[in-house]
Amino acid sequence: MTMRSEISNTSARRCDTKMMATAGYRVLLCNSEGDLRLEREYIEDLVAHRVEGLLLAPASDHSRHSVFPLLRREFPLVLIDRALPNLDCDLIVSDSAAGARRMTEHLIAVGHRSIAHITDAEDTSTGRERLRGYQEALAAAGLSYREDLVLRTTVDQIGGYRATQQVLSMDRLPTAIFAVNNLTAVGAMKALRERGLSVPEDIGLVCFEEVEHLAVLSPFLTVIDQPAETFGSLGAQLLLERIAGKAGSRSRRIVLQTDLIVRVSCCSKTGVPIR
Repeated sequence: MTMRSEISNTSARRCDTKMMATAGYRVLLCNSEGDLRLEREYIEDLVAHRVEGLLLAPASDHSRHSVFPLLRREFPLVLIDRALPNLDCDLIVSDSAAGARRMTEHLIAVGHRSIAHITDAEDTSTGRERLRGYQEALAAAGLSYREDLVLRTTVDQIGGYRATQQVLSMDRLPTAIFAVNNLTAVGAMKALRERGLSVPEDIGLVCFEEVEHLAVLSPFLTVIDQPAETFGSLGAQLLLERIAGKAGSRSRRIVLQTDLIVRVSCCSKTGVPIR
């Protein structure tokens, strides 16, 4: 059996259930909602019920306290989406820093100079990496990094909504908001519409992660897309190899590239064509 503790700030990672079924395994899915206590309870319960491996998207850096005892026992485990500090194990992540840098560069290229960033807590690798990419793009363009434009929140719709309310309380509004994931973007859109602001006419809105049902929103969101299905298929493959004892002693790290999908939610502020 396998288990994945999916967290609310990631798009659904599709564990390759067909691959697992072909290998004779059943997949159990648990959603910790980013709650460390709940994540720990899921892990303890599943291990107690003799699951044979875990595919885990950690809630935060503190998840290492639940994971380390498993690794010490050589329990089959693969991390996806988020890394854990000072922990050596199989890992599949996307290049979050490069994706955030590319998104911010695009916003700057179409004329945005004041860009708010709604981001994750400091104790998550995705939050740190995406903030770093944002900072690097600003620095490369000669723009000052403003701490007041960085809002850390829970990475769900409520968090995006509340963070955007903080943005809207500023004396001078930024011209664009870069949300750390799709759920925060949905919350941000709700707050903007309640204020009577239109995207992109009044303010631009972009985010990390594509989700198919978001494509029905008007306007379509400009996103950094992560290969969700690849996370699931590679995660399943690495985990099956661990379970079968074919992986070897050295941990494996796979970094997936992201794509910038440009739509109309961050239109040009200077007449520069959207690229």
